[in-house]
Amino acid sequence: MHPSPEPPSGIHPLLAGRFSPDRFDPSAAVDDGALGLLLEAARWAPSAGNSQPWGFFTGRPGEPEHDRLLPHLAPSSARWATDAGLLVVALTRRHVGDTSLLYSEFADYDLGQAVAHMTVQAQAMGLAAHQFRAFDLEGLTKELDPAPGWAIVSMVAVGTAAGGPPKGRDRHSVAHLRAGPWSPAE
Repeated sequence: MHPSPEPPSGIHPLLAGRFSPDRFDPSAAVDDGALGLLLEAARWAPSAGNSQPWGFFTGRPGEPEHDRLLPHLAPSSARWATDAGLLVVALTRRHVGDTSLLYSEFADYDLGQAVAHMTVQAQAMGLAAHQFRAFDLEGLTKELDPAPGWAIVSMVAVGTAAGGPPKGRDRHSVAHLRAGPWSPAE
């Protein structure tokens, strides 16, 4: 990867300023209005055939839902995610009920777009979001018991970042992105 400390001009400030914090301010809450806007942003994400194959389980500190999530965090994510004002479990609907019939072959991709919309909305609201997969998937699935056809994919911690973005964030070059997997790596 090549260091690119400053994003090129023309990139929207919400995208250029986005980062995944490794510390959250534990005193900063995500209120009902903010939670509603985050979910609304996800709701407006595009999806194949307008299938909208996503769902979210949310928990904020002090809520029983939050307490259900904490024991399933891996130690690496528990260090910072516990202090976030909101934890979001992202689920996707892959199958129709308990059959092997696909609900949407693009379900995971579409869920990713919904979460991306959520993270940009968080940024617009002065919040930060950190997507992660460092949790006990089997244990969390048993805990939440999603409906047949649904699967937990990832989690997102949302809140007020404690500290700024890391210095010298590395990003692949545009040439590397255009080269793709069909060309030798840089």
